Amino acid sequence: MTRHVRLLDRWVEGFADLLMNHRKLILGFFMLLTLGLGYSATQIRLDPGFNKQIPASHPYMENYLHYSETFSGANTILVSVNWLGEGDIYNPEFLEVLRQVTDEVFFIPGVRRASVRSLFTPDVRYVEISEDGFVGDVVIPPQFSGTPEDLEQVRSNAARSGEIGRLVANDLTAAIVNAELQEFNPDTGERVSYAEIARQLEAIRSKYENENIEINIVGFSKLVGDVIDGLVEVMGFFVIAFIITTLLLWAYSRSLVQTVVALLVALVPVVWLLGILPLIGMGIDPMSILVPFLIFSIGVSHAVQMSNAWKQELFNGLEPREAAKVACCKIFIPGALALVTNALGFGVIMLIDIPIVRELGISACIGGLLMIFTNKMMLPIILSWLTLDRRAWAAHEARNGGKHQLWWRLSVLATPGPALVVFAISLVLLVAGSWKSRELIVGDVGVGAPELRQSARYNQDNLRITQKYSIGLDVLSIYMETDVTEACLDPDVMRAVEELDFHARSIKGVNSTQSVAGMGKVSIAGNNEGNPRWAAIPGSSRGLMAGSRAYSASNGLVVDGCQTMQMLLFLNDHDGDTIAHVIDQVEHIIANIDEPKLRFMLAGGNVGVMAASNEAVQQAEAQMHGSLLLAVALFCWVTFRSGRAVLCILIPLAIVATLCSAVMAMFGIGLKVATLPVMALGVGVGVDYGIYLYERMQHELKVGKSLRMAFYEAMCQRGTAALFTAVTMSVGVGTWIFAPLKFQADMGILLAFMFLVNVFGAIFLLPGLAAWFQRSKPLVRVRPAVRSPLQGAGQN
Repeated sequence: MTRHVRLLDRWVEGFADLLMNHRKLILGFFMLLTLGLGYSATQIRLDPGFNKQIPASHPYMENYLHYSETFSGANTILVSVNWLGEGDIYNPEFLEVLRQVTDEVFFIPGVRRASVRSLFTPDVRYVEISEDGFVGDVVIPPQFSGTPEDLEQVRSNAARSGEIGRLVANDLTAAIVNAELQEFNPDTGERVSYAEIARQLEAIRSKYENENIEINIVGFSKLVGDVIDGLVEVMGFFVIAFIITTLLLWAYSRSLVQTVVALLVALVPVVWLLGILPLIGMGIDPMSILVPFLIFSIGVSHAVQMSNAWKQELFNGLEPREAAKVACCKIFIPGALALVTNALGFGVIMLIDIPIVRELGISACIGGLLMIFTNKMMLPIILSWLTLDRRAWAAHEARNGGKHQLWWRLSVLATPGPALVVFAISLVLLVAGSWKSRELIVGDVGVGAPELRQSARYNQDNLRITQKYSIGLDVLSIYMETDVTEACLDPDVMRAVEELDFHARSIKGVNSTQSVAGMGKVSIAGNNEGNPRWAAIPGSSRGLMAGSRAYSASNGLVVDGCQTMQMLLFLNDHDGDTIAHVIDQVEHIIANIDEPKLRFMLAGGNVGVMAASNEAVQQAEAQMHGSLLLAVALFCWVTFRSGRAVLCILIPLAIVATLCSAVMAMFGIGLKVATLPVMALGVGVGVDYGIYLYERMQHELKVGKSLRMAFYEAMCQRGTAALFTAVTMSVGVGTWIFAPLKFQADMGILLAFMFLVNVFGAIFLLPGLAAWFQRSKPLVRVRPAVRSPLQGAGQN
């Protein structure tokens, strides 16, 4: 152990000499690199994508991707045109607007043209029985001119088309245009721009809305557009957090130069990261916009620790260059270990098999590793040319007469008796947090888009559509396959489909269903003068022929021959509990259907994507936290060569992670793709405090000080800076609670909690654990003091 530590000390001292001896050359290289990557950062682009949310290896998504070319996918746009005037939609003004909106949506780049459906598209037809047999045509005939007779004909056709509740509102005051987006524009072969599509949809709204017409628009592309629009205000909150950090850092350091240097060095890895991403072919997703701020926050924390160590050496009488060298020697090992652990925490996120999460993990991991160069190499070089302001010297002299009263009183926690009180409180919090965390919902919470406030226009549009129609954006697709030729004429197959349809429509959370069996029964009844007694599946192929209108591929439920079918379940919302309940009930129903001719596969639609994502997140949570804690334990053991050191650092982290789950449940924040990475990042950030404190305690113990005195010295040298940065970052991100984007407000709550509670865990719990471990066996062997740059303690 001693040989290992001395080897590290010699290596770090040699590295610090190299930095100081070639400081001009190294700093010049860093400045040129910053300029180059700064230019590259101007090429960064927002890179949202629907398919990036899909866990491709999940069985649901394998089925979804397999059938996405056969049936409509989950990336859908709904544009509802609402009539606010007197009467219903069957008037010339409304129908003319509906026709123009249909045309506008049809020509949006990236829209799958064949998927566009409204009363004006040719695949929307009606069928009726006359004396001459079946008669059918498009709902709005080509010769439509808006006369009262034409309007009455359209009213009659729409009623017979079966589209009431689907393309026409149940109260006949609105009609919808439905379209599906492709990931790539077939005209250009380039990835579609969701921001541009959102702008075009908003242009349609602005163009056609008036005192009689209201336009409601929902869909992933529109949601992305609204989030991007909200990013302008989000940047304002980032600026507020930056200003708060600047002011508090200035008040803490009593030095304007030191404040500016710390902030600039914390910004450099952000610039480098944003410059590297375009070079490796990556952009930044709107939902990952907090990663640069996290990198900045961690950079500030480490910059304060390095600057604080440099300042202490100045107080001990060293010159700036020598002080910078000694500070580098003191801070490099714990700082680099903490940053590698941060990067590892970010890297563990990539265990989640969702492209958007992996991209977030890659970018955050790169940013974490870059800080080793900026904070542990670039910053000491800059500090070697600086001097302290007079106010910093005056503040030091004013409190240099005795002990730091707060830290001395707090150091009593490093004795066994008071430590028991902390253990008892920690146990109560752990039990309460574990109990409350059981209420944590996997997936979204509430109605509408959880990324936005409930008052946002998008969520209001979603509410209007779900209230007016029997369908909505939240749809679950169940795929069915059979080897029977003309399966729609096979009574056994159709009755199995009917059984699933019948039971599925009674599931709590399901608004309505669509299936070939359900449409077939309606068609059969219509062929028998509309008598509802005929709305059943006959026992013969001949009887099923009467429902042949329903077996058309144009309805989007079957392909030719009915060997491949889908059933659509329209849900009331996409709340995580709703999706889990519906999926569980559907699987139970399918398990009880005894029909060997038919195979059922889950799941498509946007609900299928969410269900797969939720399951992937739920499975990855325990794996991610386990891997993260195991990796942190490994790095800590390699550095400190002590299992007790590992426990002292990890136990507070594990308790805080449990409390974070409880906070999420308390504030109604679901565990999903956007929030799970924050929990991992919080653990990665929180480990910094424990590593810095324990490393300094270990050093003080080696020179013969008692555990209480070692903890006191660690708080004077490292604890003040750690507490300051935690409070500063918590206050900064705490302002996000008032942000217009709800997902940013949620991130503000979680990050503020993780920043603050992690430092409290390290300050209160770590010394108590060390005290009880010390009772059984000394934490370190005391060795004679040796003159080394790593020695020397100062008070802050």
